[in-house]
Amino acid sequence: MGARDISFASFNLLNLQTPGDAIYGDTDGWDPDIYQRKIDFTAATMARLNADVVGLQELWAPAALDQVLADAGMNSDYTALTPPDHAGDKIVCAAAVRTDVLVGDPEWIVDFPDEYVLKSGGDDPQQDYLEVNLSTFSRPVLHFQVQPDPRTPVIHVFVCHFKSRRPTQIWRERSWYDKDVHGDHTNALGYAISTVRRTAEAAALRVIITKLLKKTDTPVVVIGDMNDGKVSNTLNILSEQPTYLSPLSAGGGDNALYTAQTIQEYRSVRDVYYTHVYKGQRESLDHIMFSQEFYDNSKRRKWAFDEMVVQNDHLNYDDHKESGTNDHGVIRVVFKWKPAPDVTS
Repeated sequence: MGARDISFASFNLLNLQTPGDAIYGDTDGWDPDIYQRKIDFTAATMARLNADVVGLQELWAPAALDQVLADAGMNSDYTALTPPDHAGDKIVCAAAVRTDVLVGDPEWIVDFPDEYVLKSGGDDPQQDYLEVNLSTFSRPVLHFQVQPDPRTPVIHVFVCHFKSRRPTQIWRERSWYDKDVHGDHTNALGYAISTVRRTAEAAALRVIITKLLKKTDTPVVVIGDMNDGKVSNTLNILSEQPTYLSPLSAGGGDNALYTAQTIQEYRSVRDVYYTHVYKGQRESLDHIMFSQEFYDNSKRRKWAFDEMVVQNDHLNYDDHKESGTNDHGVIRVVFKWKPAPDVTS
């Protein structure tokens, strides 16, 4: 790759925790042999990715990530980004970043921005008043900056992990849950609650990104397990649904985020992209999204999309808790430095 080119990857680690340490209600955690298999698989995958920036989800123990980088032969060239003083008692968003491209210090965004408000009396007289009182990300969003070369702009990177689509376990709600009343409806209510939380998180991150992108030339990349497909409401909120232009058109959205999946599909005979399998259904839940500075048809393009690779063969086997593999596909996107003709190179 050229000095000004850059690559990004997304990797859900499936509860990477040190052996014997608790993972949610499982107080015994990973067996040492299975843990070593996880380290071997994760390290081999990281080495094969060879990406400049790897956004990580479901990391418990920073020490486990350190071991992965050491076994992958990456510890001398990469910096592990993990929350300071993280005790390994919950999953976090993290990253492995080539040290020579990292700029400044990372931050983990916990609170929703002040501009985020979900309250409405509705735009129809038949609608009731709605209010969603959420104020924090369930998994704090990692934000950091990279610069592949002194001649390129600084890129803002966000790593996120939105609420899963599995139903929230409402039977834990002692203040209102009544098995006789709600027992037959736990799935429906639980799915709805998870959807509301995921939607709120997408809206909050979109507000943060808009404040950074609007009327600027700031390059932004968003990496994450968003737990929803590219045409879902979650992705629509986050992307602001830009128009993908025809090959000979030029434009770009000032405030938009484009998905690597869509650009790759334009170059493929058919869509074979999936990062998750559930009950035999193959879906794309993991995404890399980028601002118009990375979009081929943008008049403000600085980098051009080169390729996207998905490593997902391991998803064909439902043995992740024994084999050490993870339950999500791993995606990698490469961008080549190729400014649009009207952009100074």
